[in-house]
Amino acid sequence: MKTLYVSDLDGTLLRSDETLSQFTIDTINQLTEKGMLFSYATARSLVTAKKVTKGLNAHIPVIVYNGTFVIDNVTEENLIANYFDEGIEDVFCDLFREAIYPIVYSYIEGIEKFSYITEKCTEGMKAFLNTRKGDKRTNEVRTIEDLKAGKCFYITCIDDPKKLEPFIEKYKDRYHVVYSKDVYSDFQWLEIMPKTASKANAILQLKQRLGCDRIVSFGDRENDINMFEISDEAYAVDNAIDSLKHIATGVVGSNNDDGVAKWLRANKERL
Repeated sequence: MKTLYVSDLDGTLLRSDETLSQFTIDTINQLTEKGMLFSYATARSLVTAKKVTKGLNAHIPVIVYNGTFVIDNVTEENLIANYFDEGIEDVFCDLFREAIYPIVYSYIEGIEKFSYITEKCTEGMKAFLNTRKGDKRTNEVRTIEDLKAGKCFYITCIDDPKKLEPFIEKYKDRYHVVYSKDVYSDFQWLEIMPKTASKANAILQLKQRLGCDRIVSFGDRENDINMFEISDEAYAVDNAIDSLKHIATGVVGSNNDDGVAKWLRANKERL
């Protein structure tokens, strides 16, 4: 029986300092050399995911932007892509009306960019952007029209919860909406993606592509719930939110204690 193992990154496979331990790197590399099919599913882009997983030999496709893209980790080719349709214009209008000016991820003239208006950035946005200094995707713009430019696929709002909360109910049926606090800064985020974009959908497509029979997943937060729901086995790390632990097959060690890698090593006979 062929199993696909998928782990979230931040708060799950990564330690709290956004790094992988040498133990985790060595464990996963040794097991993949023996045939384990291992991938990750993250809210990160491929650019930042590759930085924090340096040393990890993940040769099968990986899932980024919460399932918006499935990308060949070697060639960096987009294997599966989800974009907004023209209806996203209504979302922008609603956000701007409430003085919410998000970080917008798009392909502009075929190049991946994230756009923002500096004068409109909240403290939470500034904190996030400070972690992306030097990123080649950075696109500082001046106008709302420039903010909406290109082929949009992901919207990140980092603002006052009272301003963000109404959009959960309003858009949950039309789009894939994730409302959660950032694992590092504790600022409130509202992320909006095409309805077809989710970790669950991307994993199921990857499962089919690889000819796997089962899925075993690992996670820690709200954006991992749909992934857990389609997994045959799903393990929450000890530092995970309670709602994820309640639907998990079991709880493993924390992200700072190599919980995922230790479970994989302990269960290597099943791989």
